[in-house]
Amino acid sequence: MADELNLHSLKPAQPRRARKRIGRGLGSGKGRYSGRGLKGQKARSGSHKMPAGFEGGQMPIDMRLGKLRGNTSADAMPIGPFRTYSQPVNLRDLEERFDAGSEVTPETLKAKRLIRKLTVDVKVLGVGELSKALSVSAHGFSKAAKEKIEAAGGSVTWLRGEPVPKKQKTRKAKPKAEEPLDERDEAEAEDATEPAADEAAEEA
Repeated sequence: MADELNLHSLKPAQPRRARKRIGRGLGSGKGRYSGRGLKGQKARSGSHKMPAGFEGGQMPIDMRLGKLRGNTSADAMPIGPFRTYSQPVNLRDLEERFDAGSEVTPETLKAKRLIRKLTVDVKVLGVGELSKALSVSAHGFSKAAKEKIEAAGGSVTWLRGEPVPKKQKTRKAKPKAEEPLDERDEAEAEDATEPAADEAAEEA
């Protein structure tokens, strides 16, 4: 058979392509400067791995410009560049869309078109009233929403665990320095000690 597969008839699926051999003499076409041109930064090794924002040794623009002011640390949550986002859902929406005894999860909220994404956290807020017992599972609850859900006979489930209240940092008060006596106070103190000294001298 002409199309029979044998060891002598094996061929690669795609034709082989010879790699470019640089620096192998002038006759190769890629000798001497190896396709890098003449001198300069780009003729050196590692020249194409410069960090983002590198300007050839010149002071980069991110260092020339002024720095951001304000809340730029992770401790400034939820404001600043480290802020977190959540999708709000109010109790009045749960009252309208869900029946008594049903489970409220991010999946059911998306099915009811109360939220858009499942990748963003859901926080239940206490706007409106709730008269049905619902078992609500979400990433966050406001204090009012939690109280109203439990008052209606429902339950609350924190998907990331119930947050632990942070302890407020307290600073020890510095000891007050003794105030120096004025001249008038010093004179009054001397007058008060003089009669006591006279009485001690009489008794002696």
